[in-house]
Parts: sequence; C-alpha cells; structure tokens
Amino acid sequence: MIQDPSPSRRSLVALAAVCLSSLMFGLEISSVPAILPTLEQVMHADFMQLQWIMNAYTIAVTTVLMATGTLADRYGRRRVFLIGIIAFGIASLICGLTQSVSVLIVARFVQGMSGGVMLICQVAVLSHQFREGRARGMAFGWWGIIFGIGLGFGPIVGGAIVAVWSWEWVFLIHVALSLVTWLLALGGVEESRDPETTHLDLAGILTLSLAVFALAFFITQGPDLGFASPAALAVLGVAIASFVAFLIAEKRSPRPMFDFSVFRIRAFSGAVIGSAAMNVSFWPFMIYLPIWFQAGLGYDSVAVGAALLAYTLPTLVVPPLAERLSLRYRPGLVIPAGLFLIGSGFLAMKLGSSVEAASWLTMLPGCVLAGIGLGFTNTPVTNTTTGAVAANRAGMASGIDMSARMISFAINIALMGFLLVEGVRASLKAALPGEVDGAMLRQLAQQIASGAALSPDSGVSAETVHDALTNGFGWILLYGGIAVWLLAIASYFVFGRSRADGAPACAAGRA
Repeated sequence: MIQDPSPSRRSLVALAAVCLSSLMFGLEISSVPAILPTLEQVMHADFMQLQWIMNAYTIAVTTVLMATGTLADRYGRRRVFLIGIIAFGIASLICGLTQSVSVLIVARFVQGMSGGVMLICQVAVLSHQFREGRARGMAFGWWGIIFGIGLGFGPIVGGAIVAVWSWEWVFLIHVALSLVTWLLALGGVEESRDPETTHLDLAGILTLSLAVFALAFFITQGPDLGFASPAALAVLGVAIASFVAFLIAEKRSPRPMFDFSVFRIRAFSGAVIGSAAMNVSFWPFMIYLPIWFQAGLGYDSVAVGAALLAYTLPTLVVPPLAERLSLRYRPGLVIPAGLFLIGSGFLAMKLGSSVEAASWLTMLPGCVLAGIGLGFTNTPVTNTTTGAVAANRAGMASGIDMSARMISFAINIALMGFLLVEGVRASLKAALPGEVDGAMLRQLAQQIASGAALSPDSGVSAETVHDALTNGFGWILLYGGIAVWLLAIASYFVFGRSRADGAPACAAGRA
C-alpha cells in the first residue's frame, strides 16, 4: 500500500502563509464591529457611516471574487497572492493612520478587494501544493480552523486592542502580519498557472458589482433621500437594470463566471439558499450586537468582546459534529435544521433583550443557540456546494457560494441598519409628547441606533432612549429569525427528499 508522502518544508511554509492570510481576512470581518462604538465617539461618525465602514469591505470582496480566479490562473497564483498581501497591508496602514471617516471607508474598500484576492488565492495555492489525499485534507483542515479562529475570536481581539492600546491598532496590527505573510509566501508558495484560462468576464463583474452597490446604497441612504424621491428611485433603477444586464451578460458569455445551469442541481441550490440564509441573519447581526451590549447594556469594550464570544465560539466547536451528521442524515436535513436553530436563537435573543433586567445572561441562551445553528450550517454548506458539481466546476461553485454569502451579507448590513433606526424612531414617536419634526426625529433615532449619548438638552430621558434601543433591536431580531426560518423551509424543499443531495468535500469555514 502506497502512503501519502509528507508535505515538503516549502509546502508547510506556504500553508503558514495561507493560514496567516486567512486569519487576517477573518479578523477584519469580526474584530471591526467591536470598535464601531469607539469610532462613533472618536471620529464622530454617524450611523450610516458606521454601516459603510463594514459594508465597504464586504461589497469590495464581492467585486473581486470571480475576477481574481481568472487573473490568478492567467498571470500566476503566487504573483497575484503576493500583490493581494501587499495591498492588504497598505490599506490596513491607511485605515489605522487616518482620522477621516471618508478616507477610512475608501481604505476599507481597498482592504476588502485585497482581502478577496487573498481569499481566492488561498484555495488555489493549497489545491496546487497539496495534491495528495491525506496532506490535502490536513492543509484544508488547518486553513478552515485558522479562518474560524479569526472569525470567532475577532470580537474579543478588537475589544482587547481598544482597551490596551487604541482603535487604530485593530488595523495597524495587520501591517506587521502582512509583512510576515508576504515573506512566508515569497519563500513557500510555488508559482502555478492554468494554460487554458480564457477571457475575463468583465461585463458580469461590473454589472453584478454595480447592482449590489446600488441596492445597498438605496437601503442605506433611502430614508434621508426619501424612498419615493427621484434620486432614490434612480438608484433603485440602476440596481435593477444592472442586475438584468448581469443576467443577460452571463447568459450570452461563452465562459460565464456564474453558470446558472448548476442551479438545476437540487443539492447545490439548497446549499446556496443556506449560504445566503446565514448572511441574512447571523453574520450581519454581529455588526450591530456590540452596539446593544455597549449602549443597551452599558458594557465596556472588553466586556463586549467577551460577551460576543458566546455568539461566535459555538461556530468553532460544532462543525465536526455537523460533518458527521451530514454523512449520516444528509445535508438536506442538517442544513435546514441548522438554519432553524439560528432562527430560534434570534427569537430567544429578542426575548432576552426585552426583559426588564436585560443582561448578558438573558442574552446568553439565544447567542449560544444561534452560534450552534451557524456551526451546524456553515461547513455542510461549503462541502455540499463544491461536492454537488463535477470536480472541474468546483472553483466556480465555490465562487457562487462565496458571492451569495457576501452579497446577502452586504445587503443585510444595510437592511438591518434600516430596521434598527426605524424601530428606534417608532418608539421615540410614541414616547415623545406632541408633534416632533420628522427630520429631527430621524436624527435622534440615528444617534441612538449608533450608540451615541444624547445631549442633555435633547429632552429625551435615559429610560426613553433605552426603550427605543430595545424596540429597534427587537425589530432586527424578529426580522432575522423569521427570514432565516423561511429560507430554512425553502432550502429543505429545494433539497428534496432524495439521499443523494451532495457529497461532502474538504471542509473549510467561511464567513
């Protein structure tokens, strides 16, 4: 019997570079929410700017996902990976040095683009340098673990950095990490190309990116512009027209980045619904949960990070059990069940936040339940999307999976922010005596939603502020719970009752 050869020293160095870059990518998703209340105070960022600090990163990742694979195949995966690492380090340096919210948002967009480049190259590098069964499983296993650590421990890392140093180091630490990652990649990653690479699907990339950006802009800026105003309707029209143009471009392209024929595979479609459902609920709410812990419950940044661990740690512990259950009971049952647990967790958090003496203890059951549900869903979704299609289409399937995650993530950051402000505004309108100017009411609602303290002459009591914040978060939690339940039902029926609904492939945790 021939055993798998042990990985070479160079391949292990490459694995270290890939894992470190995945750690950085995950941290920049999950550590930044913990510092948003601090950014609101020190940079005087308003609520919509806080949303864009997060959304700029996720939208940017979406814009480069499909393009990066083609560019790396054509010009060299090692070369593109190294460029992505350098760009990520430079963008992180700008994020940490700037005192301008606008510059921070632009730098976050560049950081997201370079992070997306690193993410796609990570898979390509591991696939090229770890080709044997046992070594390949080890490499992808470590990659998934480190990625999950970045996502799971990001909140407490962000909170601890703010407490020990300052918010700038949440970004500046990645400058040093990028340098180490670049040196490891330079010495360990082998150059590889695909000689059969065809043209870049530029039309598909541009139209999809514009559609996502315009829709997120419409949701975020709509309340100020007026949803029925000519400007807002024009933005919505651009989003719709861009999406229609994307569908036409992909249908006509000989090598589309989205081959819609794979959606005829029930296992693939059911898993993609699960992929979107996680980012309709669990991940975008992590952006707003620190605001509740800090402004609603009065915790400091370290306590906020520690409280968030109840939300994120189960996502690291549960996946091995989820994999075994998928093998025994099929993903078509495990994925919808995980989504149902996420929804149950959201409704439990709604109950825990609305009790008279709300605390982290009243939030704990819902946070843990939602995290367990995410842990049951995440890995089976990844394995099923890549395992349900032919091996030569696994890269494209993985790209659709990640695009579904990032697009739904970006849109729901904006949508949850809108619901939070509207819930706060509705509570204020009912509580404040007499007629209050609509613009002033919205401004107060946005201040409260961002966690900002109101001035003493605002005429709004602390009790009214707390009640309004509780109502706003109740709206988000109700939306997240119902939405993920509906998508769980859709996923279950799309999968169907056949046992042949996807063979698990290599596990990897993703946002």
